Amino acid sequence: MSVTIYHNTACGTSRTTLQLIRDAGIEPVIVDYVKQPPTRAELIDLIARAGLSVRAAMRDKGALYDELGLADAALSDEALLDAMQAQPILINRPFVVTELGVRLCRPADKVSEILPISS
Repeated sequence: MSVTIYHNTACGTSRTTLQLIRDAGIEPVIVDYVKQPPTRAELIDLIARAGLSVRAAMRDKGALYDELGLADAALSDEALLDAMQAQPILINRPFVVTELGVRLCRPADKVSEILPISS
C-alpha cells in the first residue's frame, strides 16, 4: 500500500504517526511539508478528502497564528489558504494519504483508520 505523510520532524504527533505507519510494516513517502509545501490545489484536495473545513486544517497554536490575527472568524477560506501557503507551518499536521483515504492524524492513532488491517 502506498502511504504518504505530510510530516514535520519537530512535531511529536507527526513523529508518533510516522512510527505507527512503520509499525504497520509500511515505509511511507515522507513529505517535509515545511520545506516542500503542497500546492494550493493539493492542499485544498487534502482538506476536502479528509472531510475538514479549511479552518480545521489550520494549526491554531503558536505565536504566528496570533500575530497574523487568524482567529478572526470573519476571515474567508481563501484568506486562510493564503496564510497557509505563505507560512506552511500553519498547516496542521500530520496529514496522511493512503488508498483508503486521507486523515489529519490528530491524535496519531487516527492513522489506523486508513491503514490496512493486520491479520
